[in-house]
Amino acid sequence: MYRHIVDILACPGCGNDQALDLDVTEEADDDVITGSLNCPSCKATFPVTNGIPRFAGVDADDFDNFDFQWNKWSAIQIDRLSGHTLSEDRFLADSRWDREWLKGKWILDAGCGAGRFADVAASLGANVVACDLSGAIDACRRTTIDHDGRVTCIQASIYDLPLRAGVFDAVYCFGVIQHTPDPARTITTLPRFLKDGGSLALNFYERDWRARVQLVKYALRAITRRLSTRRNLAVSRALVAGLFPLTSFLSRIRVIRQINHFMPIAGYHPPSLTREQQRTWTLLDTFDWYGPKYEIRQNHREVADLVANTGLTGVESRPGLVWAQKGGHTPEKSEPAAP
Repeated sequence: MYRHIVDILACPGCGNDQALDLDVTEEADDDVITGSLNCPSCKATFPVTNGIPRFAGVDADDFDNFDFQWNKWSAIQIDRLSGHTLSEDRFLADSRWDREWLKGKWILDAGCGAGRFADVAASLGANVVACDLSGAIDACRRTTIDHDGRVTCIQASIYDLPLRAGVFDAVYCFGVIQHTPDPARTITTLPRFLKDGGSLALNFYERDWRARVQLVKYALRAITRRLSTRRNLAVSRALVAGLFPLTSFLSRIRVIRQINHFMPIAGYHPPSLTREQQRTWTLLDTFDWYGPKYEIRQNHREVADLVANTGLTGVESRPGLVWAQKGGHTPEKSEPAAP
């Protein structure tokens, strides 16, 4: 945890805007490795361990699958560690932020996982505060530590972020909303952290035809979301071992590749990945299907309405994506990807 981040922290318990007191036990240059953050108002104390301030409570236990998956497969989605540009391509397309605009901006990554997009944003020159409730935050710290202090990792719930309001140029939440217990609360919590002129970008599972055709997946999820992480991994490994060769073959034939949407694995076959990387990514995404306690798909128009009701302007949406601004001017945008 870098000392400069203390200026934007706030106690999530009492909501007092008074600065937290930092006690340091171990430090490397400006990076606090162990210590504590203390609220002078309500006297709450939050530990700093392994360079991460820990504000998470018992709710973190509901997300053990994310702790496991992102610590096990922490590198596969990181462009610079795995030799592809898939994460940068998706980040720029889904955020619509211009790479030049990102330089020097303060960005909140709400639900960072292993730091897939935090790493991209930092590589493009942004300063990122990456938050996750689960132990995946430790993987994010390892992933992003080489960015010379541009990424600060915090373990906290989206519902109780220990951050002052109105301090970020942009906030994004990608692939997270559907896995939270109250998606509407998740959506409406994030705009308060934007400064005037700030930009919001949301990516989520759309409530569309995929939910209707993936019958086997959802039949299995009725069971797997109650299983242990170890058993979920065994189920995912068995499914991928049996079906990956088929989805890989079908993905190469344009006229029939849509059949893969009916398969109970998340077959992922970008040609920029090696076959082994495709297999690993497929196993990761398949485990990500079956492990989460929650998967609550959203309708993009309803999400857009929720965002608009928080007072944000310029709200735009399409399936799985919503963008908005908090007053002020609109940031420069990249060309959006095709639907």
